[in-house]
Amino acid sequence: MVAILDNQETVKKIDMSDMLGDLVKTPEYCRDAIKRAKQVNLPKKANPQNIVIVGMGGSAIGGEILKDWLRDELPLSIEVCRDYILPAYVNKDTLVFANSYSGNTEETLTAFLTAIKRKCTVLAVTSGGQLGAFCKKLQVPHVMIPSDLQPRVAVPYMFFPLPVLLEKLGILSDIEGELEEAIAVLEKVAKANASTVPAGDNTAKQLATDLLGTFPVVYGFRQYTSIAHRLKAQFNENSKVHSRSNVFPELNHNETVGYEAPEAFTKQQSVILIRDPQDPQEIRNRIETTTDLVFNRAKTVQEITAEGKGKLAKMFSVLCTGDYTSVYLAILQNKDPTPVKIIDRVKSELAKKTRMKEQFDAELAKLE
Repeated sequence: MVAILDNQETVKKIDMSDMLGDLVKTPEYCRDAIKRAKQVNLPKKANPQNIVIVGMGGSAIGGEILKDWLRDELPLSIEVCRDYILPAYVNKDTLVFANSYSGNTEETLTAFLTAIKRKCTVLAVTSGGQLGAFCKKLQVPHVMIPSDLQPRVAVPYMFFPLPVLLEKLGILSDIEGELEEAIAVLEKVAKANASTVPAGDNTAKQLATDLLGTFPVVYGFRQYTSIAHRLKAQFNENSKVHSRSNVFPELNHNETVGYEAPEAFTKQQSVILIRDPQDPQEIRNRIETTTDLVFNRAKTVQEITAEGKGKLAKMFSVLCTGDYTSVYLAILQNKDPTPVKIIDRVKSELAKKTRMKEQFDAELAKLE
């Protein structure tokens, strides 16, 4: 099976929409996202009591990464809202980011309009659509991003504008070094896992081969909570397989008991542990003990070790390895990683039932 991944002609035939090409461009997307965010004019500094990022799917993961990255540094609560309904506490003292790659995500649009009505400070990141139209009509500051990507590929555009805008608002400072290191590490990891690098020297190809025919289970901790969820989602969308994620220490209080299931079930699972060279001792103890006593019931246990010095660089290094792994796993199954037909079908059917687009069009018409 490894030979398939090293055969460039075969890879291109399966990866017809060139998802691997987009992964190579990830560092480029990061720099472009920063540039676009810096060009946005903000009316004034802000002093919010809390921050809420509204989004769904790939548009929400940027907010999750921001939350994990700043959890030990920013004395403001950050919440990611993946729903139509904003939390009750959201008010004029809340900074709301509306993240929708397409600009037509009905959950995000609904929450965005609620935030406007509650007089929140609202910013947006979108490629256009109805969200872009609302921002123009209501003069909401927003970062316009390219519209020709899959939302899951656009994670650089969903994350990097957030810290840049927070710095422009005076909420963050001195972040350029961390952002630049994250991009530099992304370049290094992307190069190391590129399709032209043979499987013998390619971590992502090796990992995908080990995962083939199994149910990937990704375990992270603390700042890697969002990254574990990102990998799970990439296995879903790119690899077209079931997957799940969880975090230490919480999983030791419930999920570990699930490994008492019959071996016929547990041997269908592959465990992926996100590791950090500076794992906190209490977390390292849990990972090692749980691996010895519990995870040996899975078919295989693999690790992705973070690279870099800063927290953000380490997070994106694991994200990048996971992205490549999910694409290689799709190729091993002879599946084009890009199409997500069932998602498109669900959206189409829901649009017929909810007629939300018409409602948003009516809201826009009122602003004429």
